[in-house]
Amino acid sequence: MIVAPKIRGFICTTAHPTGCAKHIADQIAVVKGRGPIANGPKKVLVIGSSTGYGLSSRIAAAFGSNAATIGVFFEKPAEADRCGTTGWYNSAAFENEAKAAGLYARSFNGDAFSDAMKAEVIEAIKQDLGQVDCIVYSLASPRRTHPKTGEVFKSVLKPIGSASYTNKNLNTGTGVVNEVTIEPANDDEIAQTIAVMGGEDWEMWIDALLAAGVVAEGTQTVAYSYIGPEVTWPIYKNGTIGRAKEDLERVQRVLDTKLAAIKGKAWVSVNKALVTQASSAIPVVPLYISLLYKVMKADGTHEDCMEQMDRLFRERLYNGNPQPDEAGRIRVDDWEMAPAVQALVGKRWAEVNTENFAELGDFEGYQSSFLRLFGFGLEGVDYEADVDVNVRVPSLA
Repeated sequence: MIVAPKIRGFICTTAHPTGCAKHIADQIAVVKGRGPIANGPKKVLVIGSSTGYGLSSRIAAAFGSNAATIGVFFEKPAEADRCGTTGWYNSAAFENEAKAAGLYARSFNGDAFSDAMKAEVIEAIKQDLGQVDCIVYSLASPRRTHPKTGEVFKSVLKPIGSASYTNKNLNTGTGVVNEVTIEPANDDEIAQTIAVMGGEDWEMWIDALLAAGVVAEGTQTVAYSYIGPEVTWPIYKNGTIGRAKEDLERVQRVLDTKLAAIKGKAWVSVNKALVTQASSAIPVVPLYISLLYKVMKADGTHEDCMEQMDRLFRERLYNGNPQPDEAGRIRVDDWEMAPAVQALVGKRWAEVNTENFAELGDFEGYQSSFLRLFGFGLEGVDYEADVDVNVRVPSLA
């Protein structure tokens, strides 16, 4: 079938398998072009490995330090006349590239929050690798079923406080700069968001892996966060998602203590604002990203997910110089948060409207990054040609 992008709101409901494979190949080329990652990990578990930061982490580990990787995700293959999800095609392409490079790669598709998935992955580690020496936690899900109680939690993207929040927003379908008003979260919504996006499941994974004896001495584990500028704080840092990230940092400190016995370390890495499936859903953020991209590309400091994760592994996690901030977090958002960058973005935020958006923002770059997430708009791919959407992930066949 011929696959074209079908966009509904902030998601694309189609994905192009050939385009996704090209996107994977392009990211691998970035890592290879920078040479081997000295002292990098060799046996890596990535929980949430099919898109965004998790996928790029898996690529950085595999093709930067020849690591064996196990990836966990929840994606859908093609059905009848419907294509599979972008994460499914990404994972298939990654495994094919890994196999061609002589690298071990095994994937698990299902509910990463469940005890059953944890047990299945642990058994695979025992059988195939013995132990892992790096654990990346990069789940981004709108809901979670608690493995002990069966309760279903749903996250929300809302401000916290007594008043509604209004700010500039970008309609990513039309390029119109408008306003969005969001009502504040109640206590239950805050608690549910923490339950989905906080640190409890990360801790459950590490506890299960430690109890099974499959965590090697000196293992590092990292989970991902975002802080951003003050203009996004009401909907992010000081909102429901920010509360969840605070819980992630709480768990990082707990895991640090637990891993100390095997000379291990837990980190929270604060990453740059990027176009991902998760960030596209957050009001206000797409407009900020469009302005940021314009500034950072002109500055020569722009990075996509792959460049970010390669830098994290290469220059922070595995070179003996993590450069934590005062709260103990790794900051690879440092180029984004540079005072000169933020001053110019802030100035343009105050000025931006629909009429001058094309001049002040990089809407074309935003749209291009968004479409690439789903395998569209990549050079060398014939999007007019029929493509077989029934692609298999080799280790899941």
